[in-house]
Amino acid sequence: MENNSFKTFELIEKFGHEQVVFCSNKELGLKSIIGIHNTTLGPALGGCRMWPYATDEEALIDALRLSRGMTFKAAVAGLNLGGGKSVIIGDSRTIKSEALFRAFGRFIEGLSGRYITAEDVGTNVKDMEYIMMETRNVTGIPIHKGGSGDPSPVTAYGTYVGMKACAKHVFGNESLENKKIVIQGAAGHVGVHLCDFLHKDGAKLFVNDIYEDKLKPIVEKTNATIIPGEEVFSMEADILSPTALGAIINDDTIPQLKVKIIAGAANNQLKDEDKHGAMLKEKGILYAPDYAINAGGLINVYNELEGYNRDKAMQQTEGIFDVIEKIITIADEKNIPTHVASQEIAIERINSVSQAKRIRIYRDQELFKQRNP
Repeated sequence: MENNSFKTFELIEKFGHEQVVFCSNKELGLKSIIGIHNTTLGPALGGCRMWPYATDEEALIDALRLSRGMTFKAAVAGLNLGGGKSVIIGDSRTIKSEALFRAFGRFIEGLSGRYITAEDVGTNVKDMEYIMMETRNVTGIPIHKGGSGDPSPVTAYGTYVGMKACAKHVFGNESLENKKIVIQGAAGHVGVHLCDFLHKDGAKLFVNDIYEDKLKPIVEKTNATIIPGEEVFSMEADILSPTALGAIINDDTIPQLKVKIIAGAANNQLKDEDKHGAMLKEKGILYAPDYAINAGGLINVYNELEGYNRDKAMQQTEGIFDVIEKIITIADEKNIPTHVASQEIAIERINSVSQAKRIRIYRDQELFKQRNP
């Protein structure tokens, strides 16, 4: 028990988290982890992922990596939010219930606004509605409840415009017409909408998903070609767009790659950020940092906090084009991988705000001393 305890804290310290909350309700089958990475810029906002993790440690690592990514995502996107994420351990197809999500909502309420949740892989708008019965600290709620509904179309749109920024750099113009694009996880919420945007731009789509039966409507609508999983990374194409789970850019897949750009909506695409980011740069593949290109969903739910307006959310999401261009420019100027460039932008903003807060606190303390000698 002692060794496991120390390993847990080592993981938390490794990723630099402020707080990690373990939530349990045995009667309801709820086992959840909430990671709050950094709240310098504002409350930690990030979705709730439901997945049948093989071990508790695997779930913890996912929560830590995802919430850290949300810190960078919010900072790079210019949002006044911190980074957080939660995971519920279990199969979303079998253990979901109103009672489970309401219990989870009570845990969120106990954090007094430090963490705001939203939907993610394995959860949906209805689940958020259940959570809303116990706490106001939830976004991605139904439109008839004053929310924005499913954020997936906005995430997809941001990924699309970020992809165009990459194309402009690599191919000389932003058009995706006739570009061969492989989309992994195409049948997911984001993947379906991304296929629509790319099809309208004239791209040639090659799609894959673990639930192959769900690809049929996409093929009928976009004339996409279904490819088996073993061809996702080895197929010769212009762009690879990972839109499912993370850690798929790794030691095994990188040697297979025959693409010029990796630009997708999945989180944590690089299994080892520094190692695999450097390998992609050495291989001459432009990588759009996942948390920068997939920020549309976060931008969308952030707008709920201010009074939701879809047109405003979409307009802000178009700014992802400029964000990706800035990242590429810095990476080229400094001869560094793009993920390092994006981290520099995020950390610089967080540090500047943190410094300003320290100065303000210091001044408030001095004022208090003057008034109360």
